[in-house]
Amino acid sequence: MSMLKIEHLRKEYPNVTPLADVTVEINKGDVISIIGPSGTGKSTLLRCLNQLETPTSGKVIFDGEVITDPKCKMNKVRQKMGMVFQSFNLFDNLNIIENVMAGPIKLLGKSKQEAYDEGMKLLKRVGLAEKALNLPSELSGGQKQRVAIARAIAMKPDLLLFDEPTSALDPTMVGEVLQVIKRLANEGMTMMIVTHEMKFARDVSNRVFYMDGGGICEDGTPDQIFNHPKNEKTRIFIKRLKQLPLEIKDEKFDFIGVTSQIEQFGRDNLLSEKLIRNVDLVFEEIVLQNLVPCGESFPDLYPIDVLIEYSDADESLKMDISYSGKKYNPMDEGDELSTVLVKKLTNEIKYSYKDNKNTLNIMFK
Repeated sequence: MSMLKIEHLRKEYPNVTPLADVTVEINKGDVISIIGPSGTGKSTLLRCLNQLETPTSGKVIFDGEVITDPKCKMNKVRQKMGMVFQSFNLFDNLNIIENVMAGPIKLLGKSKQEAYDEGMKLLKRVGLAEKALNLPSELSGGQKQRVAIARAIAMKPDLLLFDEPTSALDPTMVGEVLQVIKRLANEGMTMMIVTHEMKFARDVSNRVFYMDGGGICEDGTPDQIFNHPKNEKTRIFIKRLKQLPLEIKDEKFDFIGVTSQIEQFGRDNLLSEKLIRNVDLVFEEIVLQNLVPCGESFPDLYPIDVLIEYSDADESLKMDISYSGKKYNPMDEGDELSTVLVKKLTNEIKYSYKDNKNTLNIMFK
């Protein structure tokens, strides 16, 4: 059942447009992780949903109500749409239980005793009942964020928004906050979570949004997004890929210049000198020793496209070499000595020929 509909949402600032066009539906019970590079509109999306930022255009419909309508009473809407921020936003002059009680008393009209009893139950749920009388300044960052979550839940929201809830935390404190959010997910809370924690997004969510270029580039299950991304931008982000594209236009190409680029790419990504040298040698043996000499009898050879990819995620390195013309696999038909050397320096080599295009996929050890 649809809880939230976003239709052609756009947010512009004078020099940048973080949200260009977002259209999507969120269903009751969804746990959605929103991932993507910095500056691609993830936090802006959440802030536009609860109207902390006013969208430039578009429509947001929450529980059947158009909340982007200027006549909408957002204070009422925010009681049903909670938000947990990066910076906790606790009241420093109130102790922990008072922070949790404030909203239910002022906005929901609950008695102090009722708010206290429910607040203590929530603090127990997040493992902080013993800190009820402490001030926020006496808590760690992870504990403050857990209090912020308890405070948001105290309002009994239908939807809970998390804006990078662990980004301001010391790495040792991240786990305790994620564990609380994971528990909420298991209890059926509908949530949208902007996060850089990929393992958390994979384990907890039933949907993942990959955002880039001012919109949702891909919306799918964790398995689809992390293991079988359809969008090239998603694949590059998930694998944390660094790429070096090279184009060899003819036999007079600057070999020294190209190998210098390969070496610099390797050093920029902290590859070992041995691995950098192996990449150089494989490039030289396949391109310089086998493909370039075929140029005269192979008129459609050029351009030779080379793409070197390094993944931070699994520290894997590969080289793709593609060229047009007749079917020609240098690993079968090329110089025998080159073939032996290339196989010795690599882990796997796959050759394919389709639509007049030869492709070598080379994985390094």
